[in-house]
Amino acid sequence: MARFFAILVACFAIGACTTTDSRTAIGIGQPREGATVLLVRPDVQLALLTAAGLPEPRADWSDEATANLERSFTSQLSGSRYAIKSIDPESAMGGRSGQLLRLHEAVGTSIALFEYGPYRLPTKKGSFAWTLGEGASSLADEYGADYALFVFANGTYASSGRIATTLVLAAFGVSVPLGSQQAFVSLVDLRTGQIIWFNMAVAGPQADMRNPSGSDSLVTSLLKDAPL
Repeated sequence: MARFFAILVACFAIGACTTTDSRTAIGIGQPREGATVLLVRPDVQLALLTAAGLPEPRADWSDEATANLERSFTSQLSGSRYAIKSIDPESAMGGRSGQLLRLHEAVGTSIALFEYGPYRLPTKKGSFAWTLGEGASSLADEYGADYALFVFANGTYASSGRIATTLVLAAFGVSVPLGSQQAFVSLVDLRTGQIIWFNMAVAGPQADMRNPSGSDSLVTSLLKDAPL
């Protein structure tokens, strides 16, 4: 997962606004009205970027962001034509469902590498075609869902010492990063296992997922052009 985020930062120019870039599988229409979408609780890992540039994990920030993102997704999807059902992945890690959740993380990382990074798989040129396989139907059967929405986020926030270091070095023409936050979201057809839509984002200053308004802003960007 760390590799994914390194690729994402390298591939997007971070500006004042949140930057996104989505992919849609060819020949896929909008899910039928009334379909049930399984919102998998977001997987978030945030850290403090120290003066030395080392990330120190912050479980409190990660927990806050997880709760905020889950609320934002639920709120923004509640007015859609679909039934939204949430699950906590920690309670679903056993059996085939757990295997599928772990598989999705690996496939999502591969999408980041080969769809957004400098490398392209010969078999993927000209089309967005990724799948979790027919085993995805286990989630459909267990939770009575037609689709699943997966969300991953990661990032660092600069400490006061890091900011001070940046200002000092800037006087000598040296630029150092102040931290960045990234996320990806994917929509999976649980009957076929196909990933029908995928979006990646680098959060702008107004999209701080640690607070409710920032989370709402980030989710609005992530759901842009979603077939929901």
